[in-house]
Amino acid sequence: MKQTNMKNHNFAVIMAGGVGSRFWPVSTQQNPKQFQDILGCGETLIQSTFRRLKRIVPFNQIYILTNAAYKETVLKQLPEIDEQQLVLEPAMRNTAPCILLAAMKIFKIDSEARMLVAPSDHWIQNMEEFQADMELAFQMAGESDKLVTFGIKPSMPSTGFGYIQYQPSSEEEIYKVDRFIEKPDFQTAVAFLLTGNYLWNSGIFVWKASVILQQFRVYLPVMYLLFSQGEEFYNTEKEQDFVNSEFEKAENISIDYGIIEKAAEVYVIPASFSWNDLGTWGSIQGELPQDTAGNTVVNSRFIARNSEGNIVRTTAEKIVFMEGLKDYMVLEDEGVLLIVPKKKEQEIKLIRQQVMQQYGTQLG
Repeated sequence: MKQTNMKNHNFAVIMAGGVGSRFWPVSTQQNPKQFQDILGCGETLIQSTFRRLKRIVPFNQIYILTNAAYKETVLKQLPEIDEQQLVLEPAMRNTAPCILLAAMKIFKIDSEARMLVAPSDHWIQNMEEFQADMELAFQMAGESDKLVTFGIKPSMPSTGFGYIQYQPSSEEEIYKVDRFIEKPDFQTAVAFLLTGNYLWNSGIFVWKASVILQQFRVYLPVMYLLFSQGEEFYNTEKEQDFVNSEFEKAENISIDYGIIEKAAEVYVIPASFSWNDLGTWGSIQGELPQDTAGNTVVNSRFIARNSEGNIVRTTAEKIVFMEGLKDYMVLEDEGVLLIVPKKKEQEIKLIRQQVMQQYGTQLG
């Protein structure tokens, strides 16, 4: 078994098991968005996330939570890691089961471990600010039993994010969370911004492994008991056999619903780094250059006449000539070309389902 630097108690867990269906047709079950260079920047989203976390966590203490079907893809894209750093889910069960499994593996290695949990498909710049925020969270979690999350200062009354309400205080770096709110309607989102003590929920967490395990004992005891039966197998050659046998028995529930929204000691740090969850095609427009007509183009050689505000992404170097389109998305992947108004981006999941039903699930 690989030796871990026990002088460094920082570990990280990257969640990389989703399909990213809102980025269809580029993101599919066979090749989800986290394994693609969505922004045309020269590296995939998971590679960008891994590179970012290596600044604060030893590379051999970064674990990847993903579906078993993506094992070879992960190992190819992240050649620095080995198979012991993979947590392979045989079935989709949301985020709580895989985080519990990772926490048990990490705690077995280091009982003083502090865990950072982050999605694989977010776009984060300002590396120095990100590093400073994460180090603060590691410090706060290491010195207490706090569950620490990060909130993003809202730039608009978005209805596409969950919100965190926190208690204002004289302490400027970290605040106690009052409650988590699901995606609100527009009027409620406006009220949140006017109130001032609401942040977008980033889905990034830091805690001690021992503390999150105790929370599972309290709030998801059946799941904890199920996975604790495999303790002797974790970090051994028998681990995957146990996971393959028992994982599907776990409740399908997110870490937010299962733990975070119930726990008492949850605190939020307002993030100082820029953040984009890349939740929809429209979200990439703020991250990429636009031409003089406001068109955002990825991978394509683009010629436009009387066309503005469009998003164009095709296979590499394809020539796209566009005339007379405004605020459309032109999205191409092998076998599929999608042309829809940007205002219909929330319907992409339904369009994907229709295509799969009519022409085959291999296209999804």
